[in-house]
Amino acid sequence: MSKKRLLLHICCAPDATVPWPELISEEYETAGYFYGGNIHPAAEYERRLEAVRMLAAETRGELVLPAYDTEGWFSAVRGLEDEPERGARCAVCFRVQLEAAADYARENGFSHLCTTLTISPHKDAKLINAIGAQAAAARGLEWVERVWRKNDGFKRSVAESRRLGLYRQNYCGCLFSMRDAAVTEVK
Repeated sequence: MSKKRLLLHICCAPDATVPWPELISEEYETAGYFYGGNIHPAAEYERRLEAVRMLAAETRGELVLPAYDTEGWFSAVRGLEDEPERGARCAVCFRVQLEAAADYARENGFSHLCTTLTISPHKDAKLINAIGAQAAAARGLEWVERVWRKNDGFKRSVAESRRLGLYRQNYCGCLFSMRDAAVTEVK
């Protein structure tokens, strides 16, 4: 029996440490898709990219690296710059990332789509899964709904990231979350 082809949207290496190996061990032929258009500045993107490459080597997983398209991302979130974390800007960001992954999956023969975003205790897993399911269905793909933070998924991802020596960032990725993280540190 051949495995189902699944494209795993990866937001960052630490968040993929639990989902990627688990999906590979299940019935899926899994490739990681690292979208980075939301990550700022470019030097931060490069640090995260290197960590994703390290994890891909560790998992022996196929890695897909689309172009670093910050212009498309900024265009999508224009007018939402002052939204708080977990607000409307984040929902648009999730949609941009998951639709890009779904487009790639459809164009490259994948049948299933999933994301690592739901491992974070700071993200709305219900919203992410709804956006992912919509993006997948619109392209004839099956969405694999997971809440990776369950069963200590986040705690396990932190431990695994440390074990592997992966870079762990202190903000989600965008310029605005970086700004908000800096404000929080000052308080």
